[in-house]
Amino acid sequence: MVKVKPFAAVRPPKNLAKEVASHPYDVLSSEEAQKEAGEKSLLHIIKPEIDFTPIAGEHERRTYDKAVENFKLWQQKGWLVQDKKEQYYVYAQTMNGRTQYGIVLCANVDDYMNGTIKKHELTRKEKEDDRMIHVRIQNANLEPVFFAYRDNNEINKIVADTIKKQPEYDFIAADGFGHTMWVIDDDKTIARITELFTTQVPAFYVADGHHRTAAAARVGEEKKKQNPHHTGKEEYNFFMAVVFPESQLHILDYNRVVKDLNGMSKDEFIKKMSEDFDIVNKGAEIYHPSGLHNFSMYIGKEWYSLTAKKGTYNDSDPIGVLDVTVLSNLVFDKLLNIKDLRTSDRIDFVGGIRGLGELKRRVDSGEMVAAFALYPVSMSQLINIADTGNIMPPKTTWFEPKLASGVTIHKLDDFKG
Repeated sequence: MVKVKPFAAVRPPKNLAKEVASHPYDVLSSEEAQKEAGEKSLLHIIKPEIDFTPIAGEHERRTYDKAVENFKLWQQKGWLVQDKKEQYYVYAQTMNGRTQYGIVLCANVDDYMNGTIKKHELTRKEKEDDRMIHVRIQNANLEPVFFAYRDNNEINKIVADTIKKQPEYDFIAADGFGHTMWVIDDDKTIARITELFTTQVPAFYVADGHHRTAAAARVGEEKKKQNPHHTGKEEYNFFMAVVFPESQLHILDYNRVVKDLNGMSKDEFIKKMSEDFDIVNKGAEIYHPSGLHNFSMYIGKEWYSLTAKKGTYNDSDPIGVLDVTVLSNLVFDKLLNIKDLRTSDRIDFVGGIRGLGELKRRVDSGEMVAAFALYPVSMSQLINIADTGNIMPPKTTWFEPKLASGVTIHKLDDFKG
């Protein structure tokens, strides 16, 4: 079972939440962040390179020093204030009229190390290392990670009861997404939430934030080694997460665009593909994949339906059943000779939030020659892959909306109350 605890969040006063909250660090470029950041925005702390003219390098010493300076300054100015007691928080995100409700809590470092917190993606060490520096120098988790868990009726009921009350924060961000937060400060409810997770929830699944999770856990491990009196109860054994029941989460498609056809003409390429796919020309109207193993392709101003033929995939293999695997094997590897999706500069990835119109635009502009849209992975597929210890191919899942940063921060100092 998972280990969790409440925490005393460092967070903005009610009237400043909208001004302090920001996009996560990895959603915006430095230039975009500099344009977006208002005076009180957390971007000055999580992307501190934007405070220099010209913009500094992300990994420069002065950039990290500025992050520490700004975090202290925000607290001195009262733009970030620590709560007086350890508690849980309910955080809701609304996008396109759909709301998902999660609990903000502290997850456990050992749970990540022993596989109770399950991942479905590989991480890159250099990205982990950069995030570790931020956790280390601030002695805090500035941004939450995004976990899922299998639904629990009683936890769902506690959340449903909480959201009937007056929220602490309720604002719509510049991108039109809604963010609402409630504080759970009742001691009995806090104790019950801890009990329910630690006795009834067998695992957490990393949905988004694999690098942040790995970085937070590695810093916890470091601190453990540095403390000769380590007990396992210290605050550094925990890191901040927002956990959502599986039923509330919705994975968007993650699509692909390619720069060339490996020397083939459009007609040759389609003819070769017809060995493994049933292909139907759908004309100029945007075509969305209709289900698992059906793909949409845009090439030469036309959309096509591609359905993988029986025998070209393995439905009993949790990785082989994924459409990203089918497309990688039958098209990118076999026909286009793109072997490593992570490193090839002949392929790019487009998150489903941008819609299929973005695929058409990138091909019509001449930048790309063909685009492929995939049917989204389901939460049950993701959980099945994580449970069987498998790793998804790169760029398989796109979660939206992203968690706002700056709504809660978790300090790694032991809370004195």
